[in-house]
Amino acid sequence: MVKPGAARETDMKIVVIGGTGLIGSKVVSGLKALGHEAIAASPNTGVNTITGEGLAAVLAGADAVIDVANSPSFEADAALDFFRTSGAHLLAAEQAAGVAHHVALSVVGTDRLQSSGYFRAKLAQEELIKASPVPWTILRSTQFFPFVAGIIQSGSVGDEIHLSSALVQPVAAEDVVDALIELVLAAPLNDTVEIAGPEAIRMNAFAQHYLSAQEDRRKIVAEPHGLYFGSPIDDRSLTPGPGARLGATTLSDWLRSAITAD
Repeated sequence: MVKPGAARETDMKIVVIGGTGLIGSKVVSGLKALGHEAIAASPNTGVNTITGEGLAAVLAGADAVIDVANSPSFEADAALDFFRTSGAHLLAAEQAAGVAHHVALSVVGTDRLQSSGYFRAKLAQEELIKASPVPWTILRSTQFFPFVAGIIQSGSVGDEIHLSSALVQPVAAEDVVDALIELVLAAPLNDTVEIAGPEAIRMNAFAQHYLSAQEDRRKIVAEPHGLYFGSPIDDRSLTPGPGARLGATTLSDWLRSAITAD
């Protein structure tokens, strides 16, 4: 028997739901580089978890599934409907196909930020996974570095940007991809693990570093009781707990690569 967390040495067939997106496409490429059969599953490849179309066919013979699909809407009811419907169809199809491991990407703070409709929807997704007979591992990630642009937009008021001064600990997408690959190639944990970047920083300072690198001179106003997309947060809301996996990429590393890419 494979010990919990121990890597499998044999090649695997792994279906990546949301496999044509930013994270999913990188996961597919990484798995293929290691010699595994990785299938990108999304509506544009004929697999639709909302309708169930294509699920039985793509899951036939699959050893594991990684679900990195996200709701197309962050509105509370729409997100809840997406994660409940998608999750129910996917997990039922996995059970029927005999899939041995379901790995899902979620968000650090999901259980703490329940004033947010999106986070309530993510928690509903996690609860479906835990209630299913399919063995599972959930990876909760902090916000990806590029999400800072959306944070800035959310706080824009005229020529100023009003942002919370709560701590965040952003992470590189590539570090999350590496963690997902490591987890899916190991035995199911039937547990939730966290990943974050190596450094915690105030949200307003995170945005300031990004704007400075872009030579954007808009003023940032720190709000001790500022909201995060409509929800109150504090230093624990979006930061990981003890024992979290930490990515290798620092904010400075990411800024250098992001500005060079621009």
